[in-house]
Amino acid sequence: MQNKGLIKLFAFLFGLVSIYQLSFTFITNKVEDDAKAYAVKQVPSANDSETLDKQNQLVAKYLDSIGQNKQWGFTTYNDAKKSELIKGLDLEGGINVILQISIKDILRGLADNSKNVVFNKALADADELSKNSDDTYLDLFFEAFDKIKGDTKLASPEIFANKGLSEQINFQMTDSEVKPILLTKIDEAVVSAFEVLRERIDGFGVTQPNIQRLGTSGRVLIEMPGAKDVDRVKKLISETAELQFWETHRPNNPSFSQFIIQANEKLKSIVDIKPVEEEVKPESELDSLLSDVTSDSLDLTQQVNPLLDILGPPKGGTYAVFSAAIKDTATINSYLRMPEVLRLLPNDIQFTKFAWERAATEDEEILNLFALQSNRDGIPRMSGDVISDARGDFGMDGKPVVTMNMNSKGAKDWQELTSDANLNDTGIAVVLDDKVYTAPGCSVVGGISGGNTEISGTFTVTETKDIANVLRAGKLPATAEIIQSEIVGPSLGQEAIDSGLMSFIIAMIIVLVWMVFYYGKAGLFADIALLFNILLIFGVLTNIEAVLTLPGIAGIVLTIGMSVDANVLIFERIKEELKKGKGKGQAVADGFSNALSSILDANITTGLTALILLVFGSGPIKGFATTLLIGIATSLFTAIFITRLLVDWYISGKGRTLDFSTALTKNLFQNININFLGKRKIAYVLSAILVGVGLFSLFTQGLQQGVDFVGGRSYQVRFEKSVNPSEIASELNDVFGSGTNVKTFGEANQIKITTPYKVDVEGIEVDEEINDKLYTSLQKYLPSETSKADFIIGSGDDAIGIMKSMKVGPTIADDIKKNAFLAIIGSLAVVFLYILLRFRKWQFSLGAVTAVFHDVLIVLGIFSIFGTIMPFNMEIDQAFIAAILTVIGYSLNDTVVVFDRIREIIGEKGWRSGENVNLALNSTLSRTLNTSLTTLVVLLAIFVFGGDSLRGFMFAMIIGIIVGTYSSLFIATPVMFDSLKKSVKTGQEEKK
Repeated sequence: MQNKGLIKLFAFLFGLVSIYQLSFTFITNKVEDDAKAYAVKQVPSANDSETLDKQNQLVAKYLDSIGQNKQWGFTTYNDAKKSELIKGLDLEGGINVILQISIKDILRGLADNSKNVVFNKALADADELSKNSDDTYLDLFFEAFDKIKGDTKLASPEIFANKGLSEQINFQMTDSEVKPILLTKIDEAVVSAFEVLRERIDGFGVTQPNIQRLGTSGRVLIEMPGAKDVDRVKKLISETAELQFWETHRPNNPSFSQFIIQANEKLKSIVDIKPVEEEVKPESELDSLLSDVTSDSLDLTQQVNPLLDILGPPKGGTYAVFSAAIKDTATINSYLRMPEVLRLLPNDIQFTKFAWERAATEDEEILNLFALQSNRDGIPRMSGDVISDARGDFGMDGKPVVTMNMNSKGAKDWQELTSDANLNDTGIAVVLDDKVYTAPGCSVVGGISGGNTEISGTFTVTETKDIANVLRAGKLPATAEIIQSEIVGPSLGQEAIDSGLMSFIIAMIIVLVWMVFYYGKAGLFADIALLFNILLIFGVLTNIEAVLTLPGIAGIVLTIGMSVDANVLIFERIKEELKKGKGKGQAVADGFSNALSSILDANITTGLTALILLVFGSGPIKGFATTLLIGIATSLFTAIFITRLLVDWYISGKGRTLDFSTALTKNLFQNININFLGKRKIAYVLSAILVGVGLFSLFTQGLQQGVDFVGGRSYQVRFEKSVNPSEIASELNDVFGSGTNVKTFGEANQIKITTPYKVDVEGIEVDEEINDKLYTSLQKYLPSETSKADFIIGSGDDAIGIMKSMKVGPTIADDIKKNAFLAIIGSLAVVFLYILLRFRKWQFSLGAVTAVFHDVLIVLGIFSIFGTIMPFNMEIDQAFIAAILTVIGYSLNDTVVVFDRIREIIGEKGWRSGENVNLALNSTLSRTLNTSLTTLVVLLAIFVFGGDSLRGFMFAMIIGIIVGTYSSLFIATPVMFDSLKKSVKTGQEEKK
């Protein structure tokens, strides 16, 4: 081998850099373990959210206090944290969401909320079209508009040729001229939304968040590993952050009393209200505005008053006009929006916007209702776009507040607003996303100058930071709906790390021992190269800031099994050269040289499938593909160069022998002469039966499609004791309707709940509603002390509750299915072309692709037949697609090695009616079984010790490895042989 010195230097530097990169991870893990130990010592562990919150606060304080201290003499914890190995959501816990920026909202904004009938009809039609189309919303809007526009143009003054777009669009433009301008403006708005979200996420405080645009569809991926407060994250990323300042009406205005009484009487005739038998509030709690209502009208058993019975006087002496129980706010809102009710507003309060105050705590039961002075267009006095800076601070009383600085225009408007409030004895309502956060009056005559102010209220320090962060980042130009989300509790993440590490160690030990057992000292050199390979994989992952996920760990462990293949190929070829009587040095040189072609072909085909997976996959699947690609590259380097260096070094010493076998394995697979081609008809029949049964099951029974493919919500819930999934399913179907599925997931005390309930309805409120229903329905199966908060967060040492949740909207589910189909077809097409290019005969490609189809159909058939029988999850989801593509890669790997040997032997000895094909198959049998068994044992280790979430994934690959090994011998080669022999001339084939 030439340039040994350069290779040694490169390997040394590569290893040193990997150790350096990984040192940051060791440092952060050590410091964080110390922080957790400190927190547990101060606040002993208990299975409740309150204890967890206290421990988390202590951990944060500990890390803050030592963040700048030197660690290991060359870095600090804060700096090391930026360079550590990034753990994914499934290992760290946290939240992963895909947001859809509403293109419809952006179009409305560009059209200045046009009331044009054609424009709004086109938007409504585009909504319907988007349910069954992969086109962008903008294209669908254009399509809908063109169908109904008549003489209306996009550049109409009442649509896009408005004041806001006057510099870009004028009424003389044609639709074709306006469309590219709208495309550009929408892209700018999406970029603006992306930057706003980035600012918010960066200010949240999570280490190494990931935020990226997904194509041009207006979708944004946000990954926040380690984020534990899920509700806080959801609110942060989905709030439009529309800050407004309104002047309130005076609460003692008699017009409100007149309005409410008249509205109450009107509602009696148009609303069906059922009497409620309950104790009436004492009269002392009612405001004087209701004093003229007779006591009879307040007797719920005699007469029902739709508004008077649920409205009360404002609490706390604020500028509010009424108050009500939180449970009644939605009802009151519906009443106050009715046209028949709005027409009753007296002239002096004709333009009034009603807004509820923000609930100060989760235990809040009564909220104040404010009446805000509005105008015909419903525009506030001031908007949040005048805010130049905002930050969390503390007020004069020591309580948390949000301080704000305004620009020059805002300072002027603020002084006018505060002056009017002082003059009129009214309040200034600070409204964020339609909630009144505070509504103080102003005691400064002439108003507050300078544009500096603060928002006060019953805030926590965290809330003030979040509000300031949102205000500073700015307002989203459109609503951002969560169309896909995955939430993993911290306890489940730690369990994933433990199980993944366990499977990793067991697989490593098995492989290392097997190589020494089979190849003796040469196997030891392969083990050293393998360990160096693992170091390089983790070093590269850290260096490129790739995210390590649970499927990623599976990819690394699979790489361990597959990386053995290169060493096996080399050692088997060296043994063949030794049998020919060559010297050690020459045999080693020729063995490495002869194996190189097969090694490259096998790894390139596997790498191509991993690339397809990287392009079409998402989230953890990308992590799997990333580690697999890195593993392929480092495996090639270590097998070809590091193993060669070690072998050359050893045999160069005097008196050293290297047999590449042990006493037990020396004569294994020697002189084997199996007539594989002679048994091909039996194999064809057997495969036809297996594929036929599988296809019958697929067409009649189908597959268990996961939430990824059909849309819906899934929850992994753990209980203290074993539960009956059928009993729970019956109860949840009563709550969520038919379609809710419940099954055991892993242990008997753990279930997986899947439901399509309101999957097409967006908003945090829906998530909260479902959490409430789940907690209420499952409460009797939980310990009596389990609160709703504890149930939702699923935390603690012996965690119970929701360990993991996932939501996939119907639109993105269709996209996932399409991408999965494209991934499989794409990988087959790419590999077909590669094999055609490499072997120069289409028959080789046909044999390989036929074997792959054979393997995939058998795996799908087994999942269809046994989907409801196996005691582990066998749903078809993105992880399953990763498994299928891995099966494709492995099957091709095996087939290409066999084809390489067939080509080589036929090139040397000729065709001979298939005799030499059998010879080639027999000569590779040792390598085929060795690699397959090693990989299979590795997969079994992951299957047994890798955790519940990986079992279906691993089962698919285990079946794939078994079937793939069979198909390379009995399907791929026979199909190639049968199709190729027809084109070979009898009697002349030997030299072809």
